[in-house]
Amino acid sequence: MITGSPQMIWCLPFLILPINTTSRYGSHGAFYRYKNSMGKSLPLFYIYDSYLTSPEAWAHLLTPNGPHSIRNTPYDGVFIALLVEEGHTHDILAAGFDGMYTYFASNGFSFGSSHQNWKAVKNFCDANNLMFIPSVGPGYIDTSIRPWNNHNTRNRVNGKYYETALQAALTVRPEIVSITSFNEWHEGTQIEKAIPKKTPTRLYLDYLPHQPNLYLELTRRWAEHFIKEKEQWLM
Repeated sequence: MITGSPQMIWCLPFLILPINTTSRYGSHGAFYRYKNSMGKSLPLFYIYDSYLTSPEAWAHLLTPNGPHSIRNTPYDGVFIALLVEEGHTHDILAAGFDGMYTYFASNGFSFGSSHQNWKAVKNFCDANNLMFIPSVGPGYIDTSIRPWNNHNTRNRVNGKYYETALQAALTVRPEIVSITSFNEWHEGTQIEKAIPKKTPTRLYLDYLPHQPNLYLELTRRWAEHFIKEKEQWLM
Protein backbone atom coordinates (compact mmCIF):
# COMPACT_ATOMS: atom_id res chain seq x y z
CA MET A 1 0.00 0.00 0.00
CA ILE A 2 1.20 3.46 -0.82
CA THR A 3 0.45 5.65 2.15
CA GLY A 4 -0.29 9.31 2.45
CA SER A 5 -3.37 11.28 1.58
CA PRO A 6 -4.86 10.54 -0.88
CA GLN A 7 -4.14 6.83 -1.09
CA MET A 8 -3.62 4.08 -3.61
CA ILE A 9 -4.39 0.62 -2.29
CA TRP A 10 -3.67 -2.84 -3.65
CA CYS A 11 -7.00 -4.59 -3.91
CA LEU A 12 -7.40 -8.28 -3.08
CA PRO A 13 -10.27 -10.16 -4.75
CA PHE A 14 -12.20 -10.11 -1.49
CA LEU A 15 -11.64 -9.85 2.25
CA ILE A 16 -14.21 -10.71 4.89
CA LEU A 17 -12.97 -10.92 8.46
CA PRO A 18 -15.00 -12.83 11.03
CA ILE A 19 -15.89 -11.00 14.22
CA ASN A 20 -13.44 -12.95 16.36
CA THR A 21 -10.60 -11.97 14.01
CA THR A 22 -11.61 -8.32 14.23
CA SER A 23 -11.75 -8.59 18.02
CA ARG A 24 -8.28 -10.07 18.13
CA TYR A 25 -6.46 -7.96 15.54
CA GLY A 26 -8.64 -4.89 15.04
CA SER A 27 -6.53 -2.65 17.26
CA HIS A 28 -3.20 -3.77 15.79
CA GLY A 29 -1.13 -1.08 14.11
CA ALA A 30 -0.80 -3.14 10.92
CA PHE A 31 -4.59 -3.29 10.51
CA TYR A 32 -5.42 -0.68 7.88
CA ARG A 33 -7.78 2.02 9.08
CA TYR A 34 -9.45 4.92 7.26
CA LYS A 35 -10.75 8.12 8.80
CA ASN A 36 -14.42 8.52 7.90
CA SER A 37 -16.44 11.72 7.50
CA MET A 38 -17.10 11.76 11.25
CA GLY A 39 -13.38 11.75 12.00
CA LYS A 40 -13.30 8.17 13.29
CA SER A 41 -10.49 5.87 12.14
CA LEU A 42 -12.11 2.56 11.22
CA PRO A 43 -10.99 -0.64 9.48
CA LEU A 44 -11.67 -0.54 5.74
CA PHE A 45 -13.16 -3.59 4.02
CA TYR A 46 -13.67 -4.33 0.34
CA ILE A 47 -16.62 -6.72 -0.08
CA TYR A 48 -16.30 -8.70 -3.31
CA ASP A 49 -19.55 -9.89 -4.97
CA SER A 50 -21.51 -7.87 -2.43
CA TYR A 51 -24.44 -7.74 -4.87
CA LEU A 52 -25.10 -11.47 -4.31
CA THR A 53 -26.61 -10.51 -0.94
CA SER A 54 -29.75 -8.38 -1.05
CA PRO A 55 -29.61 -4.71 -0.05
CA GLU A 56 -32.23 -5.45 2.61
CA ALA A 57 -29.99 -8.06 4.23
CA TRP A 58 -26.96 -5.74 4.17
CA ALA A 59 -29.09 -2.94 5.65
CA HIS A 60 -29.75 -5.09 8.74
CA LEU A 61 -26.02 -4.82 9.47
CA LEU A 62 -24.89 -1.57 7.90
CA THR A 63 -27.62 0.98 8.57
CA PRO A 64 -27.72 2.67 12.02
CA ASN A 65 -31.26 1.47 12.72
CA GLY A 66 -30.86 -2.04 11.30
CA PRO A 67 -31.98 -4.86 13.63
CA HIS A 68 -28.43 -6.26 13.73
CA SER A 69 -26.54 -3.03 13.12
CA ILE A 70 -22.80 -2.96 13.73
CA ARG A 71 -22.66 0.81 13.39
CA ASN A 72 -21.14 2.56 16.40
CA THR A 73 -20.07 -0.79 17.85
CA PRO A 74 -16.55 -2.22 18.18
CA TYR A 75 -17.17 -4.00 14.86
CA ASP A 76 -17.96 -0.89 12.84
CA GLY A 77 -15.86 -0.15 9.78
CA VAL A 78 -15.74 1.47 6.37
CA PHE A 79 -17.46 -1.03 4.07
CA ILE A 80 -16.93 -0.74 0.32
CA ALA A 81 -19.23 -2.68 -2.03
CA LEU A 82 -18.47 -3.94 -5.51
CA LEU A 83 -20.08 -1.94 -8.32
CA VAL A 84 -20.76 -4.07 -11.41
CA GLU A 85 -24.06 -2.99 -12.96
CA GLU A 86 -25.44 0.54 -13.08
CA GLY A 87 -28.39 -0.41 -10.86
CA HIS A 88 -26.01 -1.48 -8.13
CA THR A 89 -25.39 2.18 -7.26
CA HIS A 90 -28.88 2.50 -5.73
CA ASP A 91 -28.62 -0.93 -4.10
CA ILE A 92 -25.32 0.02 -2.46
CA LEU A 93 -26.86 3.22 -1.12
CA ALA A 94 -29.91 1.41 0.25
CA ALA A 95 -27.71 -1.30 1.81
CA GLY A 96 -25.88 1.20 4.00
CA PHE A 97 -22.43 0.76 2.50
CA ASP A 98 -19.92 3.58 2.84
CA GLY A 99 -18.85 3.49 -0.78
CA MET A 100 -18.21 1.44 -3.89
CA TYR A 101 -15.25 0.19 -5.92
CA THR A 102 -15.02 -1.19 -9.45
CA TYR A 103 -12.40 -3.96 -9.05
CA PHE A 104 -12.11 -5.35 -12.59
CA ALA A 105 -8.93 -4.34 -14.42
CA SER A 106 -10.54 -4.76 -17.84
CA ASN A 107 -11.94 -1.45 -19.13
CA GLY A 108 -15.38 -2.13 -20.60
CA PHE A 109 -15.87 -5.48 -18.87
CA SER A 110 -18.67 -4.10 -16.69
CA PHE A 111 -20.49 -0.82 -16.17
CA GLY A 112 -18.41 -0.16 -13.09
CA SER A 113 -15.06 -0.95 -14.68
CA SER A 114 -15.70 1.24 -17.74
CA HIS A 115 -13.69 4.44 -17.45
CA GLN A 116 -16.31 6.42 -19.34
CA ASN A 117 -18.84 5.85 -16.54
CA TRP A 118 -16.66 6.96 -13.64
CA LYS A 119 -17.66 10.62 -13.72
CA ALA A 120 -21.36 9.77 -13.44
CA VAL A 121 -20.69 7.28 -10.65
CA LYS A 122 -18.57 9.84 -8.77
CA ASN A 123 -21.36 12.41 -9.09
CA PHE A 124 -23.85 9.91 -7.67
CA CYS A 125 -21.53 9.13 -4.78
CA ASP A 126 -20.88 12.78 -4.02
CA ALA A 127 -24.62 13.48 -3.96
CA ASN A 128 -25.21 10.62 -1.51
CA ASN A 129 -22.17 10.96 0.78
CA LEU A 130 -20.54 7.78 -0.53
CA MET A 131 -16.91 7.11 -1.41
CA PHE A 132 -16.10 6.20 -4.99
CA ILE A 133 -12.95 4.13 -5.41
CA PRO A 134 -12.05 3.48 -9.06
CA SER A 135 -9.89 0.41 -9.60
CA VAL A 136 -7.05 0.31 -12.11
CA GLY A 137 -4.74 -2.38 -13.44
CA PRO A 138 -1.76 -2.71 -15.78
CA GLY A 139 -3.61 -4.99 -18.21
CA TYR A 140 -5.68 -8.15 -18.16
CA ILE A 141 -5.42 -11.64 -19.63
CA ASP A 142 -6.91 -14.69 -17.94
CA THR A 143 -7.26 -17.08 -20.89
CA SER A 144 -4.93 -19.62 -19.28
CA ILE A 145 -7.69 -20.30 -16.75
CA ARG A 146 -10.74 -18.98 -18.67
CA PRO A 147 -10.12 -19.78 -22.36
CA TRP A 148 -13.54 -18.39 -23.28
CA ASN A 149 -12.75 -14.90 -21.92
CA ASN A 150 -10.44 -13.63 -24.64
CA HIS A 151 -12.74 -10.68 -25.38
CA ASN A 152 -11.84 -9.17 -21.99
CA THR A 153 -8.10 -9.30 -22.60
CA ARG A 154 -6.51 -5.86 -22.34
CA ASN A 155 -2.94 -5.49 -23.59
CA ARG A 156 -0.42 -3.62 -21.45
CA VAL A 157 0.92 -1.51 -24.34
CA ASN A 158 4.24 -1.04 -22.51
CA GLY A 159 2.56 0.63 -19.55
CA LYS A 160 0.20 2.90 -21.52
CA TYR A 161 -2.92 0.96 -20.52
CA TYR A 162 -2.02 1.36 -16.84
CA GLU A 163 -1.33 5.07 -17.21
CA THR A 164 -4.57 5.62 -19.14
CA ALA A 165 -6.52 3.96 -16.33
CA LEU A 166 -4.71 6.00 -13.68
CA GLN A 167 -5.38 9.22 -15.54
CA ALA A 168 -9.06 8.32 -15.87
CA ALA A 169 -9.20 7.65 -12.14
CA LEU A 170 -7.56 10.93 -11.16
CA THR A 171 -9.86 12.86 -13.47
CA VAL A 172 -12.82 12.17 -11.17
CA ARG A 173 -10.90 13.30 -8.06
CA PRO A 174 -11.33 10.24 -5.82
CA GLU A 175 -10.15 9.94 -2.23
CA ILE A 176 -8.64 6.50 -2.95
CA VAL A 177 -7.55 4.64 -6.07
CA SER A 178 -7.33 0.86 -5.75
CA ILE A 179 -4.89 -1.19 -7.82
CA THR A 180 -6.30 -4.55 -8.79
CA SER A 181 -3.17 -6.64 -8.71
CA PHE A 182 -1.94 -8.38 -5.55
CA ASN A 183 0.29 -10.76 -7.49
CA GLU A 184 -2.47 -12.03 -9.81
CA TRP A 185 -0.10 -13.59 -12.35
CA HIS A 186 -2.78 -15.95 -13.65
CA GLU A 187 -4.97 -12.96 -14.58
CA GLY A 188 -2.16 -10.84 -15.94
CA THR A 189 -2.54 -7.96 -13.48
CA GLN A 190 0.73 -8.31 -11.57
CA ILE A 191 2.81 -5.18 -11.13
CA GLU A 192 5.77 -6.90 -9.46
CA LYS A 193 9.12 -7.31 -11.18
CA ALA A 194 8.87 -9.80 -14.04
CA ILE A 195 11.19 -12.06 -15.99
CA PRO A 196 10.07 -14.49 -18.72
CA LYS A 197 9.03 -17.95 -17.53
CA LYS A 198 7.39 -20.85 -19.35
CA THR A 199 5.58 -23.80 -17.80
CA PRO A 200 3.84 -26.70 -19.59
CA THR A 201 0.57 -24.74 -19.50
CA ARG A 202 1.50 -21.05 -19.29
CA LEU A 203 3.86 -18.43 -20.64
CA TYR A 204 4.74 -15.49 -18.40
CA LEU A 205 6.27 -12.53 -20.21
CA ASP A 206 8.59 -9.83 -18.96
CA TYR A 207 8.22 -6.08 -19.55
CA LEU A 208 10.78 -5.64 -22.31
CA PRO A 209 11.91 -3.26 -23.69
CA HIS A 210 11.52 -1.80 -20.18
CA GLN A 211 13.14 -2.85 -16.91
CA PRO A 212 11.59 -5.60 -14.72
CA ASN A 213 10.37 -3.01 -12.21
CA LEU A 214 8.49 -0.88 -14.79
CA TYR A 215 5.09 -1.08 -13.08
CA LEU A 216 6.45 -0.44 -9.63
CA GLU A 217 8.11 2.70 -10.96
CA LEU A 218 4.91 3.78 -12.72
CA THR A 219 2.96 3.20 -9.52
CA ARG A 220 5.40 5.33 -7.53
CA ARG A 221 5.31 8.12 -10.12
CA TRP A 222 1.52 8.20 -10.29
CA ALA A 223 1.17 8.05 -6.50
CA GLU A 224 3.31 11.17 -6.25
CA HIS A 225 1.25 12.78 -9.00
CA PHE A 226 -1.94 11.82 -7.16
CA ILE A 227 -0.76 13.57 -3.99
CA LYS A 228 0.13 16.74 -5.90
CA GLU A 229 -3.22 16.70 -7.70
CA LYS A 230 -5.07 16.36 -4.40
CA GLU A 231 -3.23 19.38 -3.03
CA GLN A 232 -4.52 21.37 -6.01
CA TRP A 233 -8.10 20.12 -5.52
CA LEU A 234 -8.11 21.39 -1.94
CA MET A 235 -6.86 24.87 -2.82
